[in-house]
Amino acid sequence: MYTCVSLLLLLMGRGVLSQEVEVCSKTVINSCSDCIRSGAYCTWCKQLNFTKPGEQEAARCDTRAQLEERGCKEKDIISPQNTLTVTKNTALSTDAFVKDEPIQLRPQEVNLKLRPGLPRTFKLDFRRVEGYPVDLYYLMDLSYSMEDDLRSIKTLGNELFKALQGITKQGRIGFGSFVDKTVLPFTNTNPEKLKKPCAEKEQFCQPAFGYRHVLSMTENEADFKKEVDKQRISGNLDSPEGTLDAIMQAAVCGDRIGWRNSSTRLIVLTTDDGFHMAGDGKLAGILEPNDERCYMDNKLYTKSNDMDYPSVGQVATQLEKNNIQPIFAVTKNMEKVYRELSRMIPKSEVGVLSEDSKNVVELIQAAYNRLSSKVTVTHDALPDNVRVTYTPLCPGGGPAGDKGVCDNVKVGDLVSFNVTVTADECIDREMSFLIGPLGIKDKLKVSLSTRCECECDDPKEEEHKDCDRKGKVNCGMCSCKAGFVGQRCECSIGEKDESSLRAACRKDNGTECEGRGDCVCGICQCYALQGGSTYYGTHCECENESCEKFQNKLCGGNGKCRCKNCECNPEYEGTACQCKKSDEQCRTPSGSVCSGRGTCQCNQCKCIEGYQRPFCLTCPACQTPCITKGKCIECLGFQTGPFSKNCSQTCKSINEFEMVETLPPGKPCDVRDVENCRVFFTIKQLDGEDNYTAQILKTRECPELPNIYAIIGGSIAAVALIGLVILLIIKALFYLNDLKEFRRFENEQKKGKWMPGDNPLFMNATTTVANPTFTGE
Repeated sequence: MYTCVSLLLLLMGRGVLSQEVEVCSKTVINSCSDCIRSGAYCTWCKQLNFTKPGEQEAARCDTRAQLEERGCKEKDIISPQNTLTVTKNTALSTDAFVKDEPIQLRPQEVNLKLRPGLPRTFKLDFRRVEGYPVDLYYLMDLSYSMEDDLRSIKTLGNELFKALQGITKQGRIGFGSFVDKTVLPFTNTNPEKLKKPCAEKEQFCQPAFGYRHVLSMTENEADFKKEVDKQRISGNLDSPEGTLDAIMQAAVCGDRIGWRNSSTRLIVLTTDDGFHMAGDGKLAGILEPNDERCYMDNKLYTKSNDMDYPSVGQVATQLEKNNIQPIFAVTKNMEKVYRELSRMIPKSEVGVLSEDSKNVVELIQAAYNRLSSKVTVTHDALPDNVRVTYTPLCPGGGPAGDKGVCDNVKVGDLVSFNVTVTADECIDREMSFLIGPLGIKDKLKVSLSTRCECECDDPKEEEHKDCDRKGKVNCGMCSCKAGFVGQRCECSIGEKDESSLRAACRKDNGTECEGRGDCVCGICQCYALQGGSTYYGTHCECENESCEKFQNKLCGGNGKCRCKNCECNPEYEGTACQCKKSDEQCRTPSGSVCSGRGTCQCNQCKCIEGYQRPFCLTCPACQTPCITKGKCIECLGFQTGPFSKNCSQTCKSINEFEMVETLPPGKPCDVRDVENCRVFFTIKQLDGEDNYTAQILKTRECPELPNIYAIIGGSIAAVALIGLVILLIIKALFYLNDLKEFRRFENEQKKGKWMPGDNPLFMNATTTVANPTFTGE
């Protein structure tokens, strides 16, 4: 409230009227509550008989200045204001050892009652106490590539505890490890490989696993060293690890991890690889989304192979919800990846590990100092239509926004923030939300409700005289008894249904009397306008003061306003009677108006669709008549084509054509007719939308007919010749093959060596007989 008052005083001191700041944008107002809900600066006058006869009751709703100007008394103005009640405001602690739960934030609880649209600002103080308890959970990647890092951690346990003691005397440390889901393609599922996923030469290798909680928070250095010494390296197939699975379980399994209620909670994650995200589980057929719940049995994450990896948003939400601040201690090659991750997780830090992780202690100290020196105040989920902004009051200042940030804050320093809460709309019931620094348990609880009802302190009379003794007064208006309606309960509806009477006052089932009159016994009594005239019409839908103006004159001074429309004098036209009737600028050189393709309005052509001003001569988007009128040209010039039987009717848009020996210079149109001849023509559009004249060339350009006999004879001769050539080729192949066989036979015969002799079994086919007595003489 004091912010609004101081702003008003400042503006008034500068001579600026308050109504320039306070504006009441009224909607449909039927009651005081409607008025209060319509705007932050709307006020209601409950004064009896404040409205004049015929004036709507909505006139009671306006800014305070306007109502006072119209005579409403101060005591009768209803304007609910914001209220702030601090219900818990314990002083800030200066020493963490004074109490089990030191107070770092003030106040702790407030109750706000807000007027919709009117902001309320209050101050929030924070002081980080010295020696505040710290819970550090060391979460380590135990994939095979981290073997040398594991050896270093086993030797650095003492230094870790010393570093923690340097931060606070109430420090505790826990330990957890992770690799990846034990399913393909993330891990080799061969039974032998599941038992020993490391290389064969590695003797100390534990079976594959997803996430394992090793040691709950402890102050005992020996317990930490003992459990870490038991750890063995493991392995998987792909490079990304199940990092987000491990962070999620460490965040939501608070009772298993051992997080204290009042402590700074840190997760130190060491790894040399990237991480799997939501959706990667589909590669292994895991479709169930991560439900952000704890699944720990015998210190092992049991839903690793059944539930997908969480998303970065889910992890960020749970870390913020459980006030956990992660420190990503990663190798140099992964620095960029985890810095991008850190941008999406509020209150987180990234440090670069050395090759063997021996610098992890210094890295944790540096990251913790950066985290603790930065105070970021924000809120959890807000009710609908509620806004919260922060203005830092730290030494260095800071921009206002949905978070308040102060940097370089030392232990014991007091930093403050102006918190501004605005409810844009009414809230049905009281709701609450939390405000506080990220990573810190201390929170401010804000209980919020809205002030949307009027407290008018009305007279107790049930039959008030101003309500014709037939009703009582409610915030200056009459609330009538059953059977009576009207502004003063003057209408007796008798046996009639009130809803049917009111329905008669609604046009098209809309607002009663268009919101411009009162419905009295089913008849609209219209209100008066500021200019002295009144609304009129069956439903008060008409008035004569809001017609279009020209040169700041209603209907340009050249007509009369009738029911929101101008009725122009005979010699004028236009929506505001701004134009003298004339078509001088619309006439073409031929004397037509807008080429017959439009109307002349205000001495300018209004062309039909597609045609362009000034005279509607051209239509760039229309199809050219060379295409659309081609069939008609064929029909008119040569009596052929699809329109030849009804040419005069179908092609009457070409009202004149001429057959010519030659066409005028220029590129003519051409179209092919049914005989595939090219018909050349020129066409010109006359006044009117579909009115043309054409010149058609008498001579068509037809292709020569082919010689059928030559084609047939040539085809037969070609077939015969091709057949003869094929036969010759086949004969030649046979001949060459026979010649080759004969030559081979001759060569084999030459190689053979035969012995001369007679075959004793051979008998000659001829027998020679000699006559012994024959002498030859």
